[in-house]
Amino acid sequence: MATVEVALKEMVTGIEGALGAAVVDYTSGMALGTLGGSKDLDLTVAAAGNTDVIRAKVRTMELLGLKSQIEDILITLDTQYHLIRLVTGRDGNGLFLYLVIDKARSNLAMARHQLKRVEEQLEV
Repeated sequence: MATVEVALKEMVTGIEGALGAAVVDYTSGMALGTLGGSKDLDLTVAAAGNTDVIRAKVRTMELLGLKSQIEDILITLDTQYHLIRLVTGRDGNGLFLYLVIDKARSNLAMARHQLKRVEEQLEV
């Protein structure tokens, strides 16, 4: 089992092209921890903003009557991928992992695979 700090380290150092990562409580929009980022990538602001993305998607699924669970959400920019993965373990209800990777230096499929592994090992 991995703590928030260990999970962040695994995301940033274990995923090729990672630019930043956060573990976020989407009930409050607060980041429990961040690693990486830059002046152009404020992970605290991104955590709060992506909370709204999750809430909107959950609300839409409820309106549609969909019973499936969200695994991850992908936002594609011209130079980056932004991955949001909901934490599904008993300790992670209400949390999500947020990862930003460089499109030119990353393998999206591998990043999703690694993010799933980190999510499964996270213990809060």
